Amino acid sequence: MLRNGYASGPTSGVETHSSNDTSSLPPSMLPSNNKNNNKTKSQQQQQQPELFSSNASILDEQKHAQQQQQLFSDETRRRLERLRQLHFHPTNIPDSPDFGTNQYININEELKQQLKEIVSQFHAPIRYAFAYGSGVFQQAGYDAKKKPMLDFIFGVSHPGHWHALNMQQNPHHYSGVRMLGSSTIAALQDKVGAGVYFNPYVEIDGVMIKYGVVSIDKLCKDLIDWETLYVAGRMHKPVKILRDDARVRLANQVNLTEAVRVALLTLPERFNEDELFERIAGISYTGDFRMIVGENPNKIRNIVHGQLPHFHRLYFGLLDDLPNVAALSNGQYQQNLNPHFRGLMIQKLPSTLYKKVLEEYRLNAIRNNINISEDKKTLHREIASSPDLTQFINTGLRDIVAGPAMTQSIKGIFTAGPLKTTRYALEKLLKWRQAKK
Repeated sequence: MLRNGYASGPTSGVETHSSNDTSSLPPSMLPSNNKNNNKTKSQQQQQQPELFSSNASILDEQKHAQQQQQLFSDETRRRLERLRQLHFHPTNIPDSPDFGTNQYININEELKQQLKEIVSQFHAPIRYAFAYGSGVFQQAGYDAKKKPMLDFIFGVSHPGHWHALNMQQNPHHYSGVRMLGSSTIAALQDKVGAGVYFNPYVEIDGVMIKYGVVSIDKLCKDLIDWETLYVAGRMHKPVKILRDDARVRLANQVNLTEAVRVALLTLPERFNEDELFERIAGISYTGDFRMIVGENPNKIRNIVHGQLPHFHRLYFGLLDDLPNVAALSNGQYQQNLNPHFRGLMIQKLPSTLYKKVLEEYRLNAIRNNINISEDKKTLHREIASSPDLTQFINTGLRDIVAGPAMTQSIKGIFTAGPLKTTRYALEKLLKWRQAKK
């Protein structure tokens, strides 16, 4: 659906070159318990509790409206109203009760309850949690009868405090590094690699799991700025959210929108949904050494083909609200290559990638004696029109991904211990060899 009157696309008004605007969110971003009351007046008189419920609902809505008046500036409220007038999807409007619900992926109810039960075993407070990977979502080319390790990410407020509590409850989850204390573990988590601390091969309720711990601040910054793409890239693919957090939900909606923009900037005028979703799923693997040795070379295609309905849920509303993309028949799409639209997408790239693309363009301009415009809008259009744009973006992605992926893997040797690390590496190599046959 083309929206000629609005060129900024979904989540417009959210600053994508900074992660500092996600701390204050409207209450209506939280799940609402209000329900429409369609009963007649006589029915309401007969059922007094529903009348009270209706009055309470009105009071709640008034309270929400008053709070939104404080949280949103007049200009922001005007922008949000404009989105509604243009019939944007409620999942993309920040003050809608449905905002970000495209991130909620349905899975088997029994598995969902099992995953939630595992998370509930941890006494240390977990603000945000999701499960991901082949243990949760079917991937093409994998034997469904084999039970792989279940993967989790836990977002926590204070890593040092969290690890201190967790080591009291679960000292056996940690390698000998625990002897250095929780503050050292928190520093190792935050300062080395991608800001995640993994404990693999942990058995809970008879199930083998691996869980990574990341601070909420670090998580949100990666989702918006793409500092490492280590967790943000995982969340480009379907994940099962087990504990939600409004701040992370907003940051991830920005993250998903940015993934769509990057994919569109590297795709031709016409493309199909497989090409689009494989490009999105492959963003965080660009420059990851594990894709050369250690990962199934067909991993990206297997993820997309095994989870196509989930990708539709994640991205349909975002695509439909973009002004320069139209859905055709049979899973085909067409985008408008007008430099105006593409220049806006360059402008809205996540800050880390934006700086790297700018740097690549300037180096290329110097090598080829091309004048660089000082006007930002003109510069963005020139970058968008460059025949080397895909190369600029891919080089930027490699620079972002390669370093943290390598240092995170090296960190894993110490945090997991040599035995678990060797076991994990051998299992990855076995999968890689089987896929190569």
